[in-house]
Amino acid sequence: MNLEFSGEVWFWKGPAPWHFITVPEAECAALAAASSAVTYGWGMIPVAARIGETDCTTSLFPKDGGYVVPVKAAVRKAEDLDVGDTVAVQLTVDI
Repeated sequence: MNLEFSGEVWFWKGPAPWHFITVPEAECAALAAASSAVTYGWGMIPVAARIGETDCTTSLFPKDGGYVVPVKAAVRKAEDLDVGDTVAVQLTVDI
């Protein structure tokens, strides 16, 4: 499964702070349908991601009935991203 969308970088300040991009609703529906076949626990979905022009592997986090893409520090640095920036995202889920 391949998904493409644009999203805004936001910051979660919890006990383990992290940057995320929210997956749009339409793409979340497709991910939810496939999640039971690919999740490794807690609803996490492993993906190959391209954020801007940078490739990485990560896992989507379930949040509020949808999913969010964690944005690693190395990706933020390579793409010169900060909170509020909008970036193109491509996700590949092996089903």
